[in-house]
Amino acid sequence: MQIQGNSFLVTGGASGLGEAVVRAITAQGGKVVIADLNESAGQALTDELGANSRFVRCDITSGEDVQAAVDMAERAFGSLQGSINCAGIAVVQKLLDRDNNPADLEAFTRGVTINQVGSFNVARLVAASIAKRVAANTNADSAQNADNGIIINTASIAAFDGQVGQASYASSKAGVAGMMLPLARELTRHGIRVMTIAPGVFATPMMHSIPEKAREQLEAAVPYPKRLGAPEEFAKLAMHIIDNAYLNGEVIRLDGAIRMV
Repeated sequence: MQIQGNSFLVTGGASGLGEAVVRAITAQGGKVVIADLNESAGQALTDELGANSRFVRCDITSGEDVQAAVDMAERAFGSLQGSINCAGIAVVQKLLDRDNNPADLEAFTRGVTINQVGSFNVARLVAASIAKRVAANTNADSAQNADNGIIINTASIAAFDGQVGQASYASSKAGVAGMMLPLARELTRHGIRVMTIAPGVFATPMMHSIPEKAREQLEAAVPYPKRLGAPEEFAKLAMHIIDNAYLNGEVIRLDGAIRMV
């Protein structure tokens, strides 16, 4: 699928990995709806990028919010070709604290709801939009092996190498990876691909909140290159996935060969 001329929904698109994806899409002549809770950052980015971008305030766990973002893409750009879901949170808490008190269940649930259920919510509504467009088009879109759409979700290396205190984050990201193949298999009849990127340690706003010493330790743990990943590198992989029609039903680790122990 070419990026130029096509439109995509990017959740978490106002900052970090999502912002890098938004910039990459527009740089290649694509159109994008930025879905994010940060209204000021999202609107500022849209103002900067111009006519090929729109901003919608969006909670990815809300069916109404995500549907509004899909509707915006259809209304502003005519149709929607795919989504890159970068919205998510990191909940850090141990199962038991130092006094053997149990973890907060609401915090655990919030992480799973946003990261996993939110990813499913975006996928189901984007897939519905694409499938309806394909069904209404009796020409090229319905041809055998037509590359009609792409859904890219964001997992994490924590899905495979979860650390102490990451029960919510690791399990939710494992859920994102786990639902990919069933969705990819189901959506083959519509010519929609489903892929997942599992990034390692990246220089995002989430990472900026940790102490400098901890960040240096993470950089040293990456075999090569010994640094945090750049959001632009995540965006490059997302652009390649969109362009390469034979990539389907797979998780790609983007982590500099780090394995968390």
